[in-house]
Amino acid sequence: MTQLPLSADLIAEANARHAEALDEDYDALGRKLARTGIDIDAVLGRVASFSVAVPSWGAGRGGTRFAKFPIPGEPTNIHEKLEDCAVINQLSRVTPRVSPHFPWDKVSDFAALREEAAALGLGWDAVNSNTFQDQPGQAHTYANGSLSAQDTATRQQAVEHNIECIEIGQQLGSTDLTVWVGDGTNFPGQQDFARSLDRYLDAASQVYAALPDDWRMLLEHKMFEPAFYSTVISDWGSSILAAQELGPKAKCLVDLGHHAPNVNIEQIVARLHRFGKLGGFHFNDSKYGDDDLDSGSINPHQLFLVFNELVEAELNPRDGFNPSYMIDQSHNVTDPIESMLSSAEAITGCFAKALLVDRDALHAAQESNDTMMAFQALRRAYSIDVAPILAKARVAAGGAIDVLEAYRLSQYRARKAQERKAVGLGAGIV
Repeated sequence: MTQLPLSADLIAEANARHAEALDEDYDALGRKLARTGIDIDAVLGRVASFSVAVPSWGAGRGGTRFAKFPIPGEPTNIHEKLEDCAVINQLSRVTPRVSPHFPWDKVSDFAALREEAAALGLGWDAVNSNTFQDQPGQAHTYANGSLSAQDTATRQQAVEHNIECIEIGQQLGSTDLTVWVGDGTNFPGQQDFARSLDRYLDAASQVYAALPDDWRMLLEHKMFEPAFYSTVISDWGSSILAAQELGPKAKCLVDLGHHAPNVNIEQIVARLHRFGKLGGFHFNDSKYGDDDLDSGSINPHQLFLVFNELVEAELNPRDGFNPSYMIDQSHNVTDPIESMLSSAEAITGCFAKALLVDRDALHAAQESNDTMMAFQALRRAYSIDVAPILAKARVAAGGAIDVLEAYRLSQYRARKAQERKAVGLGAGIV
């Protein structure tokens, strides 16, 4: 039995204040799109079927490298995180899955946790392993690496943890394992570049061998941090080479913040798809580096261009097209629920705009070397306000027209501040 955290009546009452205006805006946009041969209801259907996962850890406040400033009502365990994630999905209706992180989200009964999530209207997305932190009672430190560590016992510990995550994921109903390692160096000469990659590939192959037939292993690259001189899987080139070495179930995961400044991420999307290694995305935004800012808050046009390539990839599938989408951002100064509601809308909005691109006009301009008209085909779609389509899709699924207004009217955070144990001050990051 589904037990949603917010009152359906509260959402309905909030929607009633905006329903007439939404109908007017939707009809007006429909007439505008019809003039260019686009059926707004068909676009609405595609938007209604779109979804993006939220991370369990994203329900809490993150931190800078130096400090964390918790807010009242912040979740302290996976059960409270699930409740917050259910609020996000109840209002947005595009975040029906949660991506867990272990051992952060470890419990004694995963079958019960799966039922608990289902009662909140949630399923499970990719499971994430953690070999970038030492845990209490851990036999071997990851200070000098995990899957690429020189120490054999440390590598074996990291392998066993990843295999345990697969076993947990099977109980939850997941079919993806995301592997990100902080392995790397801070000094020239600290490690041999070639040998450290060989050790990573050898250890990762043991994890790969443990994958069930219907699972994927998503390799996440990151240019820097915590290692600032070199990182073992530092870019999409290293990632795709490792995925090709491991086998067909290994795919590449693209985090929008894990690149050097000004890298053409949308081109990376096209390249990975071309070789059948596009596994998924972690959506966030960046100004300087791996900032983990709210999706679409800095460079929404880049997010649109990424989705333009994703729509192209879907229309021209190679070895299947089934990318895993997840929000992955750190909310240091906002209410995490509000940030993920805002990001979910930005992400879905860019997907909707990409659907509006006149593909025939774009391709014709490309083939005739008409640079300006090719650019204008994208610019016309990007300039359209798709908010009425997103709101209509939410309402039809039981969500809110104005997600932030409904959330604040619910006073959910204030209520949880009275019910939950306070989160202590942190040293930073998590």
